[in-house]
Amino acid sequence: MNLPDLEAQTIERIIEMAWEDRTPFAAIELQFGLSEKEVIALMRKEMKPSSFKMWRKRVTGRKTKHLQKRDFFVGRFKSARQKT
Repeated sequence: MNLPDLEAQTIERIIEMAWEDRTPFAAIELQFGLSEKEVIALMRKEMKPSSFKMWRKRVTGRKTKHLQKRDFFVGRFKSARQKT
């Protein structure tokens, strides 16, 4: 998968958002233009293999990471660093 060239600060923010339980992949796509598959590829590239496996285990099937699986829509947390 061909990832776009991103600044180190942007990569750090994407990784931070990907680790956050309540930040869905759709929010990352909206803010940075990366699909879920691209976020996974970025995480695989930037993280140690053991950290990547731990992250994948954590987010796989997690309702809060996928808008379609959420059972809530109101009251979402929005980081002050997130674009409006």
